[in-house]
Amino acid sequence: MGYSVAIDGPAGAGKSTIAKQIAKKMNFIYVDTGAMYRAMALFFIRNHVGADEKEKIETVCKEAKITIEYRDGEQVVLLDGENVNGLIRTEEVGNMASATSVNREVRKKLVSLQQELAKSAEVIMDGRDIGTCVLPEADVKVYLTADARVRAKRRFDELAAKGETCDIDKIEADIIDRDYRDMNREISPLKQAEDAVLVDTSCMNIEEVVETIMELIRKDREA
Repeated sequence: MGYSVAIDGPAGAGKSTIAKQIAKKMNFIYVDTGAMYRAMALFFIRNHVGADEKEKIETVCKEAKITIEYRDGEQVVLLDGENVNGLIRTEEVGNMASATSVNREVRKKLVSLQQELAKSAEVIMDGRDIGTCVLPEADVKVYLTADARVRAKRRFDELAAKGETCDIDKIEADIIDRDYRDMNREISPLKQAEDAVLVDTSCMNIEEVVETIMELIRKDREA
Protein backbone atom coordinates (compact mmCIF):
# COMPACT_ATOMS: atom_id res chain seq x y z
CA MET A 1 0.00 0.00 0.00
CA GLY A 2 1.44 3.37 -0.98
CA TYR A 3 1.57 6.61 0.99
CA SER A 4 1.87 9.85 -0.93
CA VAL A 5 2.70 13.48 -0.23
CA ALA A 6 1.96 16.06 -2.94
CA ILE A 7 3.78 19.41 -3.03
CA ASP A 8 2.56 21.92 -5.60
CA GLY A 9 3.54 25.51 -6.23
CA PRO A 10 4.96 28.04 -8.70
CA ALA A 11 8.47 28.09 -10.17
CA GLY A 12 11.24 28.89 -7.70
CA ALA A 13 9.22 28.21 -4.54
CA GLY A 14 11.76 25.61 -3.39
CA LYS A 15 9.60 22.54 -3.99
CA SER A 16 12.42 20.26 -5.15
CA THR A 17 14.84 21.29 -2.39
CA ILE A 18 12.20 20.78 0.30
CA ALA A 19 10.86 17.52 -1.11
CA LYS A 20 14.36 16.01 -1.37
CA GLN A 21 15.17 16.82 2.25
CA ILE A 22 11.88 15.42 3.54
CA ALA A 23 12.38 12.25 1.49
CA LYS A 24 15.81 11.69 3.04
CA LYS A 25 14.63 12.40 6.59
CA MET A 26 11.50 10.23 6.34
CA ASN A 27 12.86 7.53 4.03
CA PHE A 28 10.39 8.32 1.24
CA ILE A 29 11.05 8.00 -2.48
CA TYR A 30 11.41 11.46 -4.01
CA VAL A 31 9.76 11.84 -7.41
CA ASP A 32 10.68 15.14 -9.08
CA THR A 33 8.00 15.39 -11.75
CA GLY A 34 9.47 18.65 -13.01
CA ALA A 35 12.67 16.80 -13.86
CA MET A 36 10.66 14.43 -16.04
CA TYR A 37 9.13 17.35 -17.96
CA ARG A 38 12.57 18.94 -18.21
CA ALA A 39 13.99 15.70 -19.64
CA MET A 40 11.23 15.75 -22.25
CA ALA A 41 12.03 19.42 -22.97
CA LEU A 42 15.71 18.54 -23.44
CA PHE A 43 14.61 15.83 -25.88
CA PHE A 44 12.68 18.45 -27.89
CA ILE A 45 15.61 20.89 -27.90
CA ARG A 46 18.01 18.17 -29.08
CA ASN A 47 15.58 17.27 -31.86
CA HIS A 48 15.15 20.91 -32.93
CA VAL A 49 11.46 21.00 -32.07
CA GLY A 50 10.10 24.50 -31.41
CA ALA A 51 7.94 25.26 -28.37
CA ASP A 52 5.09 26.34 -30.67
CA GLU A 53 5.18 23.30 -32.99
CA LYS A 54 2.19 21.49 -31.45
CA GLU A 55 1.80 18.64 -33.94
CA LYS A 56 5.52 17.94 -34.02
CA ILE A 57 5.64 17.90 -30.20
CA GLU A 58 2.80 15.37 -30.08
CA THR A 59 4.53 13.11 -32.58
CA VAL A 60 8.07 13.37 -31.24
CA CYS A 61 7.18 12.98 -27.53
CA LYS A 62 6.10 9.40 -28.19
CA GLU A 63 9.68 8.56 -29.24
CA ALA A 64 11.25 9.78 -25.98
CA LYS A 65 12.26 7.11 -23.49
CA ILE A 66 12.23 8.73 -20.06
CA THR A 67 12.71 6.52 -17.04
CA ILE A 68 13.60 6.95 -13.37
CA GLU A 69 16.00 4.94 -11.30
CA TYR A 70 16.89 5.30 -7.63
CA ARG A 71 20.53 5.12 -6.69
CA ASP A 72 21.35 5.44 -2.98
CA GLY A 73 17.90 6.93 -2.44
CA GLU A 74 18.39 9.63 -5.07
CA GLN A 75 16.38 10.01 -8.22
CA VAL A 76 18.27 9.67 -11.50
CA VAL A 77 16.42 10.76 -14.64
CA LEU A 78 17.35 8.83 -17.74
CA LEU A 79 16.64 10.10 -21.25
CA ASP A 80 17.19 7.35 -23.80
CA GLY A 81 19.45 5.64 -21.27
CA GLU A 82 21.55 8.75 -20.52
CA ASN A 83 21.67 10.27 -17.03
CA VAL A 84 20.55 13.86 -17.70
CA ASN A 85 20.37 15.12 -14.10
CA GLY A 86 23.18 17.58 -14.80
CA LEU A 87 21.71 18.88 -18.07
CA ILE A 88 18.09 19.73 -17.26
CA ARG A 89 18.43 22.68 -14.85
CA THR A 90 19.21 25.43 -17.38
CA GLU A 91 16.88 28.36 -18.03
CA GLU A 92 16.50 27.25 -21.67
CA VAL A 93 15.28 23.80 -20.65
CA GLY A 94 13.06 25.25 -17.92
CA ASN A 95 11.32 27.62 -20.32
CA MET A 96 10.87 24.85 -22.91
CA ALA A 97 9.42 22.57 -20.22
CA SER A 98 6.94 25.25 -19.15
CA ALA A 99 5.86 25.79 -22.76
CA THR A 100 5.55 22.11 -23.74
CA SER A 101 4.14 20.64 -20.51
CA VAL A 102 0.72 22.03 -21.51
CA ASN A 103 0.57 19.53 -24.38
CA ARG A 104 -1.98 16.80 -23.73
CA GLU A 105 0.14 13.98 -25.19
CA VAL A 106 3.23 15.02 -23.24
CA ARG A 107 1.27 15.08 -19.99
CA LYS A 108 -0.47 11.77 -20.68
CA LYS A 109 2.84 10.00 -21.21
CA LEU A 110 4.47 11.32 -18.05
CA VAL A 111 1.48 11.31 -15.67
CA SER A 112 0.94 7.58 -16.14
CA LEU A 113 4.53 6.92 -15.02
CA GLN A 114 4.13 9.20 -12.01
CA GLN A 115 0.94 7.46 -10.88
CA GLU A 116 2.56 4.02 -11.16
CA LEU A 117 5.40 5.13 -8.92
CA ALA A 118 2.97 6.25 -6.20
CA LYS A 119 0.94 3.03 -6.06
CA SER A 120 3.32 0.77 -4.20
CA ALA A 121 5.75 2.97 -2.29
CA GLU A 122 5.96 5.88 0.14
CA VAL A 123 6.55 8.81 -2.18
CA ILE A 124 6.82 12.57 -2.06
CA MET A 125 6.12 14.25 -5.37
CA ASP A 126 6.38 17.90 -6.39
CA GLY A 127 5.14 19.79 -9.40
CA ARG A 128 2.34 22.05 -10.59
CA ASP A 129 -0.71 19.74 -10.52
CA ILE A 130 0.18 16.84 -8.23
CA GLY A 131 -2.57 17.36 -5.66
CA THR A 132 -5.18 18.34 -8.23
CA CYS A 133 -4.55 15.91 -11.10
CA VAL A 134 -1.69 13.44 -10.70
CA LEU A 135 -2.38 12.29 -7.11
CA PRO A 136 -5.83 13.65 -6.20
CA GLU A 137 -6.03 11.09 -3.37
CA ALA A 138 -2.65 12.02 -1.85
CA ASP A 139 -2.53 11.60 1.93
CA VAL A 140 -0.95 15.03 2.50
CA LYS A 141 -1.12 18.00 0.10
CA VAL A 142 0.92 21.19 0.38
CA TYR A 143 0.82 24.34 -1.76
CA LEU A 144 4.27 25.92 -1.44
CA THR A 145 4.75 29.49 -2.57
CA ALA A 146 6.75 32.69 -2.02
CA ASP A 147 6.80 36.26 -3.29
CA ALA A 148 8.04 36.52 -6.91
CA ARG A 149 10.97 38.77 -5.95
CA VAL A 150 12.01 36.36 -3.20
CA ARG A 151 11.95 33.48 -5.69
CA ALA A 152 13.96 35.51 -8.20
CA LYS A 153 16.60 36.31 -5.55
CA ARG A 154 16.93 32.62 -4.66
CA ARG A 155 17.39 31.71 -8.32
CA PHE A 156 19.87 34.58 -8.80
CA ASP A 157 21.95 33.37 -5.83
CA GLU A 158 21.84 29.79 -7.15
CA LEU A 159 23.10 30.82 -10.60
CA ALA A 160 25.69 33.23 -9.19
CA ALA A 161 27.07 30.46 -6.99
CA LYS A 162 27.70 28.48 -10.19
CA GLY A 163 29.58 31.44 -11.65
CA GLU A 164 26.85 32.31 -14.16
CA THR A 165 26.18 35.93 -15.08
CA CYS A 166 22.52 36.79 -14.56
CA ASP A 167 20.08 39.68 -14.20
CA ILE A 168 17.71 39.49 -11.22
CA ASP A 169 15.09 41.70 -12.92
CA LYS A 170 15.00 39.42 -15.96
CA ILE A 171 14.77 36.35 -13.71
CA GLU A 172 11.83 37.93 -11.86
CA ALA A 173 10.12 38.82 -15.15
CA ASP A 174 10.58 35.23 -16.38
CA ILE A 175 9.12 33.89 -13.11
CA ILE A 176 6.06 36.16 -13.32
CA ASP A 177 5.56 35.17 -16.97
CA ARG A 178 5.92 31.47 -16.12
CA ASP A 179 3.44 31.83 -13.23
CA TYR A 180 0.89 33.32 -15.62
CA ARG A 181 1.38 30.54 -18.18
CA ASP A 182 1.22 27.81 -15.55
CA MET A 183 -1.92 29.23 -13.88
CA ASN A 184 -3.79 29.93 -17.12
CA ARG A 185 -3.00 26.89 -19.23
CA GLU A 186 -5.93 24.85 -20.48
CA ILE A 187 -4.71 21.47 -19.21
CA SER A 188 -4.06 20.99 -15.47
CA PRO A 189 -3.42 24.64 -14.53
CA LEU A 190 -1.41 25.44 -11.42
CA LYS A 191 -3.79 26.01 -8.51
CA GLN A 192 -4.06 25.16 -4.84
CA ALA A 193 -6.06 21.97 -4.23
CA GLU A 194 -9.05 22.56 -1.95
CA ASP A 195 -7.59 20.23 0.70
CA ALA A 196 -3.99 21.46 0.42
CA VAL A 197 -2.23 23.37 3.21
CA LEU A 198 -0.79 26.72 2.07
CA VAL A 199 2.84 27.25 3.13
CA ASP A 200 4.31 30.67 2.22
CA THR A 201 8.10 30.43 2.45
CA SER A 202 8.90 34.11 1.80
CA CYS A 203 10.09 34.62 5.38
CA MET A 204 11.11 31.02 6.20
CA ASN A 205 14.40 29.21 5.85
CA ILE A 206 14.71 25.69 4.43
CA GLU A 207 14.83 24.00 7.84
CA GLU A 208 11.62 25.75 8.96
CA VAL A 209 9.76 24.72 5.81
CA VAL A 210 10.95 21.10 6.07
CA GLU A 211 9.88 20.87 9.72
CA THR A 212 6.47 22.45 8.97
CA ILE A 213 5.67 19.87 6.29
CA MET A 214 7.09 16.93 8.27
CA GLU A 215 4.80 17.90 11.14
CA LEU A 216 1.82 17.78 8.76
CA ILE A 217 2.85 14.27 7.70
CA ARG A 218 3.34 13.13 11.30
CA LYS A 219 -0.09 14.41 12.31
CA ASP A 220 -1.72 12.68 9.33
CA ARG A 221 -0.07 9.36 10.12
CA GLU A 222 -1.09 9.59 13.77
CA ALA A 223 -4.72 10.37 12.91
